[in-house]
Amino acid sequence: MQIERRNGINFYCFQNLSSFQQIYHGITTREGGGSRPPFDSLNMAQHVGDSADQVAANRQRVWSWFNSAKPVFLNQVHSRTVAVWDGVALKVNGELPGEADAVVTDRCEWLLTILVADCQPVMLYDPVRAVIANVHSGWRGSIADIIGRTVTVMKDHFRCNPADIHAGIGPSLGPCCAEFVNFRKEIPESLWSYRVSDNHFDFWAMSRDQLLRAGLLPEHVETGNVCTCCRKDLFFSYRGAHQTGRIAAIIGMIPAVSMTPDHGGRL
Repeated sequence: MQIERRNGINFYCFQNLSSFQQIYHGITTREGGGSRPPFDSLNMAQHVGDSADQVAANRQRVWSWFNSAKPVFLNQVHSRTVAVWDGVALKVNGELPGEADAVVTDRCEWLLTILVADCQPVMLYDPVRAVIANVHSGWRGSIADIIGRTVTVMKDHFRCNPADIHAGIGPSLGPCCAEFVNFRKEIPESLWSYRVSDNHFDFWAMSRDQLLRAGLLPEHVETGNVCTCCRKDLFFSYRGAHQTGRIAAIIGMIPAVSMTPDHGGRL
């Protein structure tokens, strides 16, 4: 990954997605906002106990770099539900889902936004069909293969070819800190091959394999390899500090008329 600095805020960006001028994307850090401890400082979540006014100010500072694009949030509950954003509402099979942990769209000027603190944000882009997706994949989502389900929605709803899709796995809990002392009850035995020690798991490798099994090409998948718990100075970590803020993983598509030659797919 690479760091882009805008308006005093650092965004982590994927090198593979940054090569596409048709999209903008980035993952915030905990730096650059005004929230007080334990949410210091760029907390992007309204539901964690932080001041609503301060979170709104933090968000506005981030959104200001997206011109007129508007954010789309999910009611994240660690489910395996994948919603489609049609520019008006989030829908699953034509119904309003209420809750979802991944979102797919072919609409421009909308910022698909995932809020995380250790869970994996996984961004997807199909440059052929002009379709983007953003996935909240915590350990429950991982064992339910919400990533694979998202690719299936891209195929079934938007006729995407998985071989055309590019993906990035963002900063999240690494195998160094993903400890599950009760893994025999929590994680299916079929996934124990991702155990890297007595009770630690490599969910980065699991997500990469899920993307490849869904049909993505190895060269189209980038893993950030940044552990949020190890880098609590840069990111919020629920495991590292139970009461904490959330970073935002953001991806959106740019209308062709708005693109500039040097945009490069970054914020």
